[in-house]
Amino acid sequence: MMLIPTHHFRDIERKPEYLQPEKCVPPPHPGPVGTMWFIRDGCGIACAIVTWFLVLYAEFVVLFVMLIPSRDYVYSVINGIVFNLLAFLALASHCRAMLTDPGAVPKGNATKEFIESLQLKPGQVVYKCPKCCSIKPDRAHHCSVCKRCIRKMDHHCPWVNNCVGENNQKYFVLFTMYIALISLHALIMVGFHFLHCFEEDWTRCSSFSPPTTVVLLILLCFEGLLFLIFTSVMFGTQVHSICTDETGIEQLKKEERRWAKKTKWMNMKAVFGHPFSLGWASPFATPDQGKADPYQYVV
Repeated sequence: MMLIPTHHFRDIERKPEYLQPEKCVPPPHPGPVGTMWFIRDGCGIACAIVTWFLVLYAEFVVLFVMLIPSRDYVYSVINGIVFNLLAFLALASHCRAMLTDPGAVPKGNATKEFIESLQLKPGQVVYKCPKCCSIKPDRAHHCSVCKRCIRKMDHHCPWVNNCVGENNQKYFVLFTMYIALISLHALIMVGFHFLHCFEEDWTRCSSFSPPTTVVLLILLCFEGLLFLIFTSVMFGTQVHSICTDETGIEQLKKEERRWAKKTKWMNMKAVFGHPFSLGWASPFATPDQGKADPYQYVV
């Protein structure tokens, strides 16, 4: 049995007849500048609401159960400022991760005119996504929830109701980091509060009744411990993915590496921006992604 070389298939794949551009309608006109990206997925919206509810619940318990009733003014002020700052940054990072275009490929761009504009040479390959009728750039994958091909897609996260991709990975990493920090901070404060209440009269530890106080603190403990473990693992896997310049999907599929290998520091700067600054920790600082390379569609 004669085996056909792989490059023969590649030559076929680059032909317009194989890509069937006539079946693709021209891409829609881009929306007005500043149009908000939002995925209308019921499960994702519910998860995002739950995320905000849990953060606000932690905020309520920390403020009204532990800090405001405390007679140590300095302790309450310092911990209140730190916790509220971390919670604000966590929710801001969540909003940026949820409302930022993760790197969606223009829908319906697999037209004959666009393919001809790439000026393909013999041996070069382009791949068409049959689901969104787009020419897929290298390292792009289709998301069935977003219904778009996403550049450097790592995974779809229902907690932020969005894909984690090229343009919003920084915000997702910051979200997991700040959630882990406020979870750890809340657990430490709960521990100190329990010790203080055991030594003092429980009626003076909170403005709520002792049974209510205990239930609220135990629920906060479970929430803090659960999210500390979950977000710490997610933060670690994301940082590892950035340093190795290999997305979660690429690791799962064990895809062949076709892109240039860079240092870990260069990979970090590609996600968080150039150069290193306090902006790396800010969800309000948008990293410079550079201009799109027209040859990213060919391999």
